[in-house]
Amino acid sequence: MSPLPFSIDRDAKASLSSQIYTGLRNAIHQGTLTQGARLPSWRDLAVQMGVSRGTVRVVYERLLDEQLLVSRGASGTWVSEAPIAPPASPARSISHPFPDFWPDFSTRPATFQMGVPAQDAFPFKLWTRMMLRNARTAALQPVSYPDPRGAPTLRHEIASYLAIARGLQCTADQVLVTGGFSVALGIAARALKLEGANTWFEDPGFPLTRRALEIAGLTIVPVPVDGEGLDVRQGMAISQHAALAVVTPGQQAPLGMTMTLPRRRALLDWAARQNAYIIEDDYMGELQLQGRAAPALASFDRAGRVLHIGTFSKTISPSLRLAFMVVPPDLALTFAETAACLAPAPNVAAQHTVAEFIREGHYLRHLRKMKRLYAARQQRLADTLRELVPSGYGVDAHGGFAVRLILPDHYDDVAVSERALQYGMAPVPLSPWYLSAPAQRGLLLGATNYSERTLRKDCCKLLELVQAS
Repeated sequence: MSPLPFSIDRDAKASLSSQIYTGLRNAIHQGTLTQGARLPSWRDLAVQMGVSRGTVRVVYERLLDEQLLVSRGASGTWVSEAPIAPPASPARSISHPFPDFWPDFSTRPATFQMGVPAQDAFPFKLWTRMMLRNARTAALQPVSYPDPRGAPTLRHEIASYLAIARGLQCTADQVLVTGGFSVALGIAARALKLEGANTWFEDPGFPLTRRALEIAGLTIVPVPVDGEGLDVRQGMAISQHAALAVVTPGQQAPLGMTMTLPRRRALLDWAARQNAYIIEDDYMGELQLQGRAAPALASFDRAGRVLHIGTFSKTISPSLRLAFMVVPPDLALTFAETAACLAPAPNVAAQHTVAEFIREGHYLRHLRKMKRLYAARQQRLADTLRELVPSGYGVDAHGGFAVRLILPDHYDDVAVSERALQYGMAPVPLSPWYLSAPAQRGLLLGATNYSERTLRKDCCKLLELVQAS
């Protein structure tokens, strides 16, 4: 028997039958196993692969059902003469277009997955009681259209929370509740009528935000960041008359520095002179693990140029799909109209639950607890990596609740992250965050949901995948 054009990995999280099925299917679609080629019997292939006969039999039966193989009784199993062609593009690109950031939708977070709160530390019993109570209340309410800006109770609680935690003074009328950060971004692009306008964007910066702005018709102008945050002087040199700047001043994504006060003032002065707007992506909110979080950029705004966007995805749960946007008073009516027409606030019961969670003090207590937990987990991950990495690598644990593993330039961080998915790990490659060369090579490792029992083993495996790339 000639060897088949694939192998199995017994350390991978994918089952042996899944690996064999994928290997045979790909070989057929790619023409490596040609039409009419005879395959070994499932008994012979089991011996060749070192697996049970039942494992191979399940694979053959699945491929027979898909008409990629045909059985001719005692004559054996053959590749179909006219196998069904695969889709023009891989199915994954349709059913799962963002594997770098969400390795698998609606499942438990993978090891090192970014942007997901700790699953083992959330007060589920309390939250469930509150959800049930508010769902029941919402069901008993008169049937009518809710406020498209969001439930008044939640908007009031958000305004109060921002005054305490982020130094941002606003009224409930300036607050819009949205179905996540991306919806808030879309409302802003529509309400400000910025299609075709130049937009300063941090380099590096979050790729999905960048892509969202491009879809909205804005022209991206990459502006470098340094230890003080966005380099405003560079931005003016590149595109002084840009109409918008999108920044993460609290904790720069992904490098973690906080924008300094002189840079904040320079950015606000530029926006006031140019009649430009600033979108403040406060994606980490209060989750500053070292010290107290800096005040929001919007708290310094006196000219009405800053739109502040925050989210409950990292503090409560991304499944809520709840975010909020604070707009200057003179834009409140325009934004309310845009939201009413294009993107009204989502599920009322969830909004009331979050409002109650904030009002009764659970939210701030939960944030304090999570900051201590995430700081400890981040430190443990960073220390483990520092013990293991060879020279030429770097480990940075500043900003967010991730650890940045900096790789030598010749490594392919995208390939490493794709391979890591097979082992139940979901590091995010760093190089796609850059628009301008040279892009730093590295991996962003979430520190919220790893297993302490297997942490060292997982780090060793990840470094092994890096070395093999």
